[in-house]
Amino acid sequence: MITPTLDLENELFAQGYTAIGGVDEVGRGALAGPVTIGIAVITQPVPLIPDGLRDSKDMTRPARVAIIPAVERWVTEYALGSATSEEIDAIGIVNALRLAWLRAHAELTVKPSHVILDGKHNWIATPKSDLFSGDGDLGLDPVEIPVTMKVKADAHCAVVSAASVLAKVQRDNYMRELAQEFPLYGWDGNVGYGAAIHMEAIRRHGTTIHHRRSWNLPTMDA
Repeated sequence: MITPTLDLENELFAQGYTAIGGVDEVGRGALAGPVTIGIAVITQPVPLIPDGLRDSKDMTRPARVAIIPAVERWVTEYALGSATSEEIDAIGIVNALRLAWLRAHAELTVKPSHVILDGKHNWIATPKSDLFSGDGDLGLDPVEIPVTMKVKADAHCAVVSAASVLAKVQRDNYMRELAQEFPLYGWDGNVGYGAAIHMEAIRRHGTTIHHRRSWNLPTMDA
């Protein structure tokens, strides 16, 4: 199991950046529920990385929940933003990721001067479109910021690990709350992803207002 470090973060501090943001998404591949973006920001001096912090996917649910207070103390600030299933259907998943990022960024009082983003695709970058121009339907100004892409940053970079855990715990809790209203779909366990119980429930009972109906969902049995 990979233990995250501050190697890349310290390289960026050495280049003169004063606030490093780690950004990760949760729920991109789900069939139901929002996509959630976590932004964790650290400034110098950075305290010791919380013991046990990992990529959220490499942690058990109890471990993720238990480490949240330590992560909240460790970061300078963090924020979470989401885009709903309805918004995903309306503007597509990549634009929904960007919308959730902008919502989270707007909540920060300490803005990152550089961002480490998990993966290969810089979806933070604003396309040439009025959708995010401040005058479009979403009414959000774009954020121009230097971005360093890193595959598996959520496993290797502690600030991204922190963002991933914060986002994962919030979104999972939200889906488990929804499961009380929609118990047939198994969201208390699968949190909206395409598990067998979830797929079979869609076939038998159809979709809910929280399903991404523009996606290739199972067809309801006649």
